[in-house]
Amino acid sequence: MEIKRATTNKRAVWLLVIFLFLFSVLLGRIVFIQVTKELDGFSLQAMAEERWSKTQVIDGKRGTIYDRNGGALAQEITSYTAYAILDEDYPGHVTDPRGTAEALADKIFMPVERLEALLSSDRFQVELGAGAKNMSHEQMTAIKELDLEGIYFRQEPRRYYPKHTYASHVIGYTEKDMETSRMGLELRLDEWLRAEDGLISYQTDRRGTPLPDPSEQVTPAKNGKDVYLTLDSNIQTALEQVMSKVEDEYTPEKIIAIVADPKTGQILAMSNRPSFNPNEYENITNYLNYAVSERFEPGSTMKVFTLAAAIEEGRFNANEQFQSGQYVIPNDPRPIRDHNQGRGWGTISYLEGVQRSSNVAFSKIAIEQLGRDKVYEYLDKFGFYTTTGIDLPNEATSLINNTSLRDAAATAFGQGTAVTPIQQIQAATAIANDGKMMKPYVIDRIVNSETGEVVEAHEPEVAGEPISKETAKEVRDILETVVTSSAGTGRSFYLEGFDVAGKTGTAQIPKPTGGYIYGHGQNIFSFLGMAPKEDPRLVVYVAVDRPSLEAHESGSEPVAMIFNHIMKHSLQYLNITPSYEEITKTIEEGFTVSDYEGEVVDDVQAELEEAGMDVYILGNGETVEAQQPLPGTGLLPGEKVMLRTTDNQFAMPNIVGWSMRDVHKLSTVLELNANLFGHGFVSTQSVSEGTPIQIGEHLVVELLTPSEALEAEEMAETDGNEETEESAENDAQLSNE
Repeated sequence: MEIKRATTNKRAVWLLVIFLFLFSVLLGRIVFIQVTKELDGFSLQAMAEERWSKTQVIDGKRGTIYDRNGGALAQEITSYTAYAILDEDYPGHVTDPRGTAEALADKIFMPVERLEALLSSDRFQVELGAGAKNMSHEQMTAIKELDLEGIYFRQEPRRYYPKHTYASHVIGYTEKDMETSRMGLELRLDEWLRAEDGLISYQTDRRGTPLPDPSEQVTPAKNGKDVYLTLDSNIQTALEQVMSKVEDEYTPEKIIAIVADPKTGQILAMSNRPSFNPNEYENITNYLNYAVSERFEPGSTMKVFTLAAAIEEGRFNANEQFQSGQYVIPNDPRPIRDHNQGRGWGTISYLEGVQRSSNVAFSKIAIEQLGRDKVYEYLDKFGFYTTTGIDLPNEATSLINNTSLRDAAATAFGQGTAVTPIQQIQAATAIANDGKMMKPYVIDRIVNSETGEVVEAHEPEVAGEPISKETAKEVRDILETVVTSSAGTGRSFYLEGFDVAGKTGTAQIPKPTGGYIYGHGQNIFSFLGMAPKEDPRLVVYVAVDRPSLEAHESGSEPVAMIFNHIMKHSLQYLNITPSYEEITKTIEEGFTVSDYEGEVVDDVQAELEEAGMDVYILGNGETVEAQQPLPGTGLLPGEKVMLRTTDNQFAMPNIVGWSMRDVHKLSTVLELNANLFGHGFVSTQSVSEGTPIQIGEHLVVELLTPSEALEAEEMAETDGNEETEESAENDAQLSNE
């Protein structure tokens, strides 16, 4: 018995030892797991956090692009995507595929049969095609009101452009998911506009319910910055409307228009045709902002800066005479011809040469008065050698042709050298802004959308001072006569009640093989103008490329349709009201009208004609009784002066072709009751030439634009064929230089 009990005790001890050993191993393992929190190389803590922790993205918002007055031009909005649940085990699934398809098909632009097949597929859930994506709240509501079982919506952010084609090449676009920015300011400012998403992490119970006191980790989202532009929606919208009208009526290859404030360089409006709707970027046909990204031979608008250079250098004499028609450059047998097939207008003054846009006049100015080096020196001063640095992407460089005297002459009148429209706008600000050339810009400021803090602001910047204040004023005075003179190529751009100064341009289009394209309307027709002339508030450039013209139409007509509309609209919007009163002005180096009342008519007439004035004597008396313009008014050669004599026996002059300003001079000096209809230049007068007329008598005058009057040969040659009728041989040779 004792032996048996001893054996039993030994076995019990061994079992106890084994048990204690196993318990120690198990306890050690438990302690090891608790300390290391790992099992077979896997982190138990990470597994628990993954199972019981949730992470949610906090969406950041892309910055908004605004116009100068705070109107949204590009913004992030909530869109909706429709989808269908088909699983029969899911409550609220599609139970009637055919009926659902018939009700929904026209809302998402999908054929009924195709949609029915989609809703009948053996899947848990289906997307409903492109037409069911990126829907507006109104579209979503219209579908929701159908109360279709199994149709659901999810919210998604997308980029939206509320004004559609408005300044589309300036603004550019992003794809609807805003992951990719393309074109314009959306691309250039992507780093400023782009948002950074945030994260929030929290713990849940096994059913996914957030724990009542979780340990949250939050990484806040960062919204994109807001951008305010210099664009004025009132002016931009008016520009878009008139450009669309011209596009529909004349179907040109391209249209370019820029409206700028010459005091600051701010771009108030900019547009191109063809344009596009950024909300439908899949349909874009033109990705190029021609106003900034394309260079071409400008034509006669370049003469503005040649004229300014000659005046600044003291080399321009408005009254000096020259022989128009053709001009032979030294050591170059090929003549430069005026745009009317080289016929010219006989011996005329340089002032008339400017008004008629004579190539010969500007070639002689360039070669004989300025000299080749000065021509290019002033091109550089006016900024044509470098880009403007405007805050828009893909600005093109110029191409200056400078290998011969002929290049200098051609460049002086707008051929052989290619520049961009925005370079012309920048250069024109020097003319409009008393010699100070302003750098153009479209971004006014960038703002923190959450705090309202301005993080970057753009201020007006002087890009150079190529000419003096006096020169700028004289250039504007001369350019006004391009619009008001009966010889001027810019008569189509006359605005009733506003003083417009500007220059027409007709750019020839080079062929790839040499020479130029020919044919009626096969040019880039343009106008560079500013108003009011005394203190310009706006500079406007318009170019229309190869419009479809009838045989009787000139290239200036579609250009004038745009320029006149936008200039008049904008001036009135800026509270610059028309005035028919003569503005007393002094031209330091010009002719100032004296007080002639009581003086001998013949002596006054001789003095005025010697100064180059166009004098009208009303009556047969020997002394002056009244005059227009009034004393102290500054005049340029060729302007009309009315002298009323003391005998009160007056004969009606022929006023056909006169400007409204000159009609007002006549009606004022004779105290006539004048009724003027229309605008432009006189086409008919109720009192015929030579008919006796009394002080206070009634006069009815009809005014028409040049296109309405269809003033034939000279206007057609001047406005429609400017710089287009040189011989093919001369053009081919010129373009190859």
